[in-house]
Amino acid sequence: MLLPRLRSLSLRARLALIAIGAAVFVLAPLVVAVNVVVRHAVADRIWDETLDVATRVAGQVRGGTVSDPLSPGRDDVDLIEVVGPKGRVLAASPAAGKLHRLTLMSPTAAAGVTQTTSCSLPHHDCVLVTALRVSIGGDSPTVYAGRTAPTILTSPLPELELFALALLFAAATGWVAWTVAGRVLRPVEAISSEFAEITAATSATRVSEPPGNDEIARLARTANDALSRLDRSIRLQRQFAADASHELLTPIAGIRAQLEGARLHPEDTDEAVDAALCGVDRLEAIVADLLLLARVGTTPQAAREDVDLGGLVAAEVGRRAKRLPMIVDAASGVTVRVLRGQLCRVVANLLDNAERHAQSHVSVEVNGDGDEAVLRVVNDGDPISEPDREHIFERFYRTDSARSRTHGGTGLGLAIAREVVEAHDGTITVENGDRSVRFVVRLPRSGEPGPGVAVPGVTVPEIRDTQCSDRRP
Repeated sequence: MLLPRLRSLSLRARLALIAIGAAVFVLAPLVVAVNVVVRHAVADRIWDETLDVATRVAGQVRGGTVSDPLSPGRDDVDLIEVVGPKGRVLAASPAAGKLHRLTLMSPTAAAGVTQTTSCSLPHHDCVLVTALRVSIGGDSPTVYAGRTAPTILTSPLPELELFALALLFAAATGWVAWTVAGRVLRPVEAISSEFAEITAATSATRVSEPPGNDEIARLARTANDALSRLDRSIRLQRQFAADASHELLTPIAGIRAQLEGARLHPEDTDEAVDAALCGVDRLEAIVADLLLLARVGTTPQAAREDVDLGGLVAAEVGRRAKRLPMIVDAASGVTVRVLRGQLCRVVANLLDNAERHAQSHVSVEVNGDGDEAVLRVVNDGDPISEPDREHIFERFYRTDSARSRTHGGTGLGLAIAREVVEAHDGTITVENGDRSVRFVVRLPRSGEPGPGVAVPGVTVPEIRDTQCSDRRP
């Protein structure tokens, strides 16, 4: 029950309670130890003083110079008695004169001395008494020297005072911990408050970063990095929604225009129906691509399989109705672990893009580069400008009028290729060559690298299960 309650407290309160608990844990046994040590030290000192007085008086008894009343010799040890062997008080100090006996205990002849605490004296607190035999004989008198026990030995008040001081110190420790924790956590509270005010409409806002390189500063920087990624995702989502709406509205508007024209001219509907079907085909292609983008990265790793990249590329090239010659330079045994359908879609999209922009031919190359499988698709079309190369893999991005809807495509092909490749821990880049544009895909190889035998200018022999007739991922 206690732990859930502690967890419900703030971190600042928990730190203060931990500090108080630690202080009590350390101070409680320390107070007990100090009290015991001090008590023993005080008692030992008093017994040493009483032994000194008893020894002095015993010397006087032996020398026959003892007098009655006895002179105490020191103010603090004022209770002194000389008791005969039969228990009769022979001499006493003024303070002990009214007392019958300081204690009935007497030392044995062998021991010679004994020390005790007597608490049975009338009108007196406890007395620390030293009893010393004058001689070793059986009829030796005994000298008793005593001193009233100080408060530290008889009252619990000093212990209570020590415990009170310990509790005050523990409370002060808790207050210091509360104050320090408040100052340390103040930036965290500020970050939390600023975070709470950030919404989708204010995603460009950033939290304050405290100076330094401590944990809180790193937390603020990490939070700002996350906010930057979130802001970018929101902006891309908004841009994507706007672009998708535009791309979907265009064929819808065309279909509406064709249908309205057919309604005005019911005698000539074939052309309108054909145009409407083309618009529906484009809508279907866009929706299919959007669904594919939504599914990329959600398929479990267990669904992946080892695929010969060269065989898959050769199969895809072989099944296409080619508008232009395609030169395949593939190496066998270059294996990757992928979702076959999605990799087929990457290859198909890159080949579609290359055919769309090539002037005379398309070149495809597959080989191994260390622990990577490399696919290069080259077309001899116009180079892509530097600004366009930075955005060409964005959704619905088009470079110029030459790369427009009249060339076919949904504007999502390269975006799909990038999403799929990155979901498989690979990279895709575009490079300008000498009168050519080269798309380079790098994927991690799986298993042992194959022999990498190149087959220039032709497709590789047929490899089982590499057909991509079904492009669905």
